[in-house]
Amino acid sequence: MQSGQEAHFRALESLYASAPINALFPSRLHITGAGRSRITFTVDESVHHAAGASHGTIYFKMLDDAAFYAANSLVSDRFLLTTAFNLHFTKPLRSGEIVAEGRWVSGKRRVFVAEASLIDAEGDEIGRGTGTFMRSHIALSGLDGYRLEG
Repeated sequence: MQSGQEAHFRALESLYASAPINALFPSRLHITGAGRSRITFTVDESVHHAAGASHGTIYFKMLDDAAFYAANSLVSDRFLLTTAFNLHFTKPLRSGEIVAEGRWVSGKRRVFVAEASLIDAEGDEIGRGTGTFMRSHIALSGLDGYRLEG
């Protein structure tokens, strides 16, 4: 039987998997602990820009999601909303397995700050971002993809 916190983490993973956008960007979320998340995905040329590397859309999507879910892992009643996100590209991404690791930084009431890093298959950081996230009026329990078990 899962603890309340573990059930919340698994429900967030289910919510992530249910998002229609992830049909365009296949990926898998794992909440690794309170304030921590990990997204794994594979990049190929279908998301490249004209110069043969991944478009910034991939960097933003995965960094925002990893930071967002790290923050929302600390909130069990409401869906958070991204209010700002700062992104830094550190290395071009061509193809391969990528991991986005999210970490909560501060805030526990209304506004949360979280950061994320993108790590390529060689273990190099290829991007980093920091976001601010605010509690919304949207109840997690009212979202179809958020399924509490145990």
